[in-house]
Amino acid sequence: MPLVDHLRELRNRLGISLLAISVGAVVGWVFYAELFALLQRPFDVLVDSLGQDDVRLVLTGISDAFTLQVKVALLAGVVLASPVWLYELWAFITPGLHRGERRWALVFVAAAVPLFLAGMAFGYWLLPRGLEILIGFTPEGVGNFIQVDRYLSFTVRLLLVFGLAFLLPVILVMLNVVGILTAQRLRSWWRGMVLGVFVFSAVATPTGDPWTMTILALPMLGFVAIAWAIAWVNDRRRRRHASAEPSYDDMDDDVASPLDESGPLPSGP
Repeated sequence: MPLVDHLRELRNRLGISLLAISVGAVVGWVFYAELFALLQRPFDVLVDSLGQDDVRLVLTGISDAFTLQVKVALLAGVVLASPVWLYELWAFITPGLHRGERRWALVFVAAAVPLFLAGMAFGYWLLPRGLEILIGFTPEGVGNFIQVDRYLSFTVRLLLVFGLAFLLPVILVMLNVVGILTAQRLRSWWRGMVLGVFVFSAVATPTGDPWTMTILALPMLGFVAIAWAIAWVNDRRRRRHASAEPSYDDMDDDVASPLDESGPLPSGP
């Protein structure tokens, strides 16, 4: 496909994804109060466990409340539209597949959406522990008044990072299924994969502490190992089917096969 066609397809798929996210954002705008209460709950649990009154969320600007609602609505749009933009992502990555292979796009979405939501749920569970580590550095006698937009940015980044990190295994498996990535090649990359996972975890986690980095890196490495095992089984199955086909390696390309002239010749028009 020429570069212009690739860019045109990227534009179309981005447009569909943004439209789906916009529709989800409208739903998030309507249920803003419930969604913000859900995002604020880990902070409230932490404050109750600390028993301190000088740790709270605050707004410091006139337009901060409006900006906060927009951010919460957009986060809801990304989550609600995840089946759409995940499908568009896979369809753009693998545009040259045959019709029979394109059905794996639905399998990809069916596996990716639960993993994305599970990653976000795991990050939500981890959020109070990360907050406890960071707020624990507050000196005694000093109040910690946190701006709501900074807290929301911290929370959204953590949730999205864990959600996207949990997509890694299904991407690897789907690339193997369509014949782009083999288990042998994936195994040869294991040193780089381990290093890359820990670097990604260190950069992506907003807390910056090694504990949170390790909590993200270990499940990712486990998922990579599972993806390699599935790819290995699939490669064995593929080789077994290939061995049943007749071998043409001993045949010379320059030698014509003999024709059977015993039968009747086809009659012309």
